[in-house]
This record gives sequence, C-alpha cells and structure tokens, in this order.
Amino acid sequence: MAAVRSRHNGAPTVETETDNQIAKSHNNNNKLEKSPSKNGNPEKSDPMIYIIFVSLLFDLLAFTIILPLLPSLLEYYRQNDSSGLYAVLTDRVRWFQQLLGAPERYISVLFGGFLGSMFSFLQFVASPIVGGLSDYYGRKPVLLVCASGIALSYLIWACSSNFALFVLARFVGGISKGNISLCMSVITDVSSVKTRGRGMALVGVAFSLGFIVGPMIGALFAIFSDKSGGAWFVLPSLLAFGLAIGDLLVLGCCLRETLPKEKRVKEISSALSYGLQLLNFSAIFRFAAIKNVPKKDVEALRSIGLIYFLYLFLYSGLEFTVTFLMYHKFGYTSMDQAKMFLTTGVIMTLLQGSVVRRLPEAKIKGYAIFSLYLIVPAFVLVGLAEGSRLLYAGMTLFAISTAFAVTCLTTLVSKYGNDDQKGSVLGIFRSLGALARALGPVVGCIAFWCVGSRITYIAGGLLLIYPAMALQRARI
Repeated sequence: MAAVRSRHNGAPTVETETDNQIAKSHNNNNKLEKSPSKNGNPEKSDPMIYIIFVSLLFDLLAFTIILPLLPSLLEYYRQNDSSGLYAVLTDRVRWFQQLLGAPERYISVLFGGFLGSMFSFLQFVASPIVGGLSDYYGRKPVLLVCASGIALSYLIWACSSNFALFVLARFVGGISKGNISLCMSVITDVSSVKTRGRGMALVGVAFSLGFIVGPMIGALFAIFSDKSGGAWFVLPSLLAFGLAIGDLLVLGCCLRETLPKEKRVKEISSALSYGLQLLNFSAIFRFAAIKNVPKKDVEALRSIGLIYFLYLFLYSGLEFTVTFLMYHKFGYTSMDQAKMFLTTGVIMTLLQGSVVRRLPEAKIKGYAIFSLYLIVPAFVLVGLAEGSRLLYAGMTLFAISTAFAVTCLTTLVSKYGNDDQKGSVLGIFRSLGALARALGPVVGCIAFWCVGSRITYIAGGLLLIYPAMALQRARI
C-alpha cells in the first residue's frame, strides 16, 4: 500500500510509484505531440505501448511483493541486525521517544517512514536527470540501465543479512526508479493525441494489476515461510529479482528505440538543464520554466500544483502508515493485508477501466473535487476503526477517491501551456508529486509514532479538506 500507494500511481497507484512520470523532458521532442503514431495509422496504437505495459507489469509485480512484508522485515532486522545500524538509529531517537512518551514498539513505523521517504526522494532526484539523459542517449539504453539497477537492488535485498544492506538495497532501487518516467516518455514518443489516452490507460491497468497480484504473492511467501529459520525473506526477494530480470529481457529483446537521433538533444548539457530545473523547489512551485503564456494560465498552474502537492503530502503520509496500522493495531497477518490490497485494488481497477477513462472534459473538475472531499471521511473512518468492518469501510472510500483524484488533477493541469510546453508542464507537475511523496511518509510516520494512529488519521483526514476547498474555489 505504501505504494497503493500508490498504491498505487496513476491513481495513487499510477502516481505511487509514480509520481515521477515526465511526459517529455525537453522542447526538442514537442513535435511528437502532434505526430501520428509511428505505425502510420493515427487511430491504431503502436505495439511498443504493449511492450511498455508488459515491462511495467513485471516491474510493479516485483516492487509490490515487499509491501505486506515490510513490517515483519523491520521486526526481523530489529532482532537480527548484525551491522548495528538499527541499534544505532534506535539510540539516536530514544531521547525523542522518552521526551514524547512514544511507544517503543512503533519504532519500526518510524524507520519505515524514513525508508519510504528516502525511496521517493531518490525518485524525485533521479527521474528528471534520467529523462534528460534519455533525450540525449535515447530511451532504450537509459531504460536498460534503470532496469539493471532495479534488478541489482533485489539481489542486494536477497543478500541483506543485516539492516545496512537492506537500506542499501532500497537506495539502489530508489535511484534506479526513473524507469517509470521513461516508460511514459516512450508512450508519448509513439502516440498521437488520439491514441495517447489508450496508452496511459494501459499504464493504469499495469499499476492496478501490480498492486493487486504483487502483495498477494508477498503474503503467500509470508504465510509459508518459516520466520524462525533465519532469513525467511530470501525467496520473495529472489522472485522479485527474477521478475526484474524478465523486465530487463523484455526491454532488451522487444523494445525498439522510440527517439530517433535526429530528434534528440544535440548537447548533453542542454538535455540536463531542464531536468536540473525540476530539482529547484521554488522553481517547480512557481512553474518557472513555463514562459510566454497568459498570466491567468500561470496562476491556474500554480493553484493546481499547490493543491496537488498538499493533497499528496497528506495522502502519502497517511497511506504509507496503513500497513503498520493493520500490523500493530489489528494484528493483521500478511495474508490479511493482501486481502485488503486486493479489495482496494479491484475497486480502483473497475472504476479506472469503466468510469474514469470515459469522463467528459466538462466534468473533470467536478469529479476531482468529489474525490478530494471523499478522502476526508475515508481517513477519519480508518482512524476511528476498532474492528475490520469500519476499517474496510474507510479503505473502500479510500479506493474510490484514489481511482479519480490523481487522474483528474493531471487532466486538469494538462490543459495549460502552449502546445510545445505540455511536456514541461506535466514534468513539473510530476516533480511536485514526487516531492510530496518524499516528505509525506516520514511526517506521517513521525505523527503515528508520537501521537498514535487515531489522532494521526483523523487530523490528517480533516486537513485534507483544505485541498478540496481550494480546488472548488479555484477558477480553472
């Protein structure tokens, strides 16, 4: 869920892991916006879209296997960390724990938040740089490098007999996760305006399937693994490694280069300049890279961007801790958590496949407002829950809201900017989301650790009223 996170990233799903998507990284590629599909038929989707679908499915299945295992993994390292890193970090925060009277059993929640935020921050840093490099070297070679790094991270996880190696595995995985933004760039390269929606819909399906099936696989490993027998996580980590190798083979053998040399940036410094702008916090909030557009459009972009950031900041912090809530408060096993992921994933998949992709443009804002308001009672119910029935009710509302929110907000922001700036607008928008997901989990986990789950979820849910009201008042 940490991802339903993204869970889930086009939705939390599509954005989870996602949020780091950059539609295009440089204006040299803007001619592609108006180009027909590379297969010569503007109404027919390019086969490369389906290759990207398979690649993302392999990647997301591998990524989500760990989600229901994370609380148990941190408990394992708390008891079996030969590197001493877990003990050192525990000692560093113990004074804070004593000051606030926070329960020691929630220290794993705090560590989980730091790991989640580190992973997302590395994505925030890597995605624009990777996008710039792909504008110069081409999509395929950079995608292969990213996929190799992701595979290496799972191999390190399999060998992580101590907490330091596990942190290293997450670091390598996070810095390699620019593959998501590159996959979006490939779809942009080979799509026309009419067929791009189909490609993005397939991305949403890949995320939904990944976040349904992956946690179930991880839960099965958790159930049948003997946790008293040492490094019980080796088998799921090796499966994730195998899926990552499958992704690497698919990309290496089936993906063609979608950015021809004549359309690439001529100088690498030019390719990286736009990416580096996306690492400037002030610039991305101001949409400083968007020039020569009406002032009201810039103001609209800044309004939507701020709403999006605040929503994802609060959302990701609360979302990330749900796994720990189920583990610590409700005593959910890995299979119990996987059933929850399955329920929310199926709801989001059905809504995204049947309703969200067919929304008329005139109703996009209304549904975005509806989804932002709906997340408020969702988290309040989760905070108040003392049993599974109320928890499932809250998570059902969560899934419905998530199915609409990010997609609708992305559609709203994509209306602004000149034709040759759409890629830049979406790139900045995704960077705001990545930054929010980098900060949200650690803040949410600190609140969970300090004041408990009930206050954290209720307060966070009530704070989510502000983005909904801001969007309702915005003139966009």
